[in-house]
Amino acid sequence: MRRVLEEIEGAEVIACAGNGLQLIKILRESTADLVLLDLQMPKLDGVDALKILKAEFPKLKIIVFTNYNQPKLIREIRTLGANGYLLKNSGSVMIKEAVSTVAAGGAWFREVEPGIAEPPLFTNDFLKKYQLTNREIEIIRKIAEGLTTKGIATQLFVSEFTINSHRRNICRKLNIYTPVGLINFAREHGII
Repeated sequence: MRRVLEEIEGAEVIACAGNGLQLIKILRESTADLVLLDLQMPKLDGVDALKILKAEFPKLKIIVFTNYNQPKLIREIRTLGANGYLLKNSGSVMIKEAVSTVAAGGAWFREVEPGIAEPPLFTNDFLKKYQLTNREIEIIRKIAEGLTTKGIATQLFVSEFTINSHRRNICRKLNIYTPVGLINFAREHGII
């Protein structure tokens, strides 16, 4: 991600934060113009961080960067004052375009197109029953799309090692050890 951002003319990555509280601390000590804000962060989630950032730094431009492609959530994020909403599976060209647009004073809320079905919301009961994380569900979807480990890693901006680790965890949790088995599970439970 740093490489993609640094390819934008005039852009400089000042810092990366591991959680919401660290992000706020960094911003209090720096002069950032724009933040890519993950919704799933430890210690302080993205929604709460967004509220604090808008109150403390009203001129700061914020793009929420997430896996969730849900109209209701996008409306909430927009209402809270974010300048953009970008999916993590966006390609580098779209990421650059979104950052450039928001940095220039525009907005970026283009993820959900009318008529395109959004993935189902998974209830806490479903997640608890199978002990799957949202990231693991996303990886199951990518496997079902026929992507290789390398392809998934590229789309999600993580290492192949991380994807292999997720795959092992998924297989262990579901007691399913083949791609066909994972695809069948995904179909049976509305993941794809």
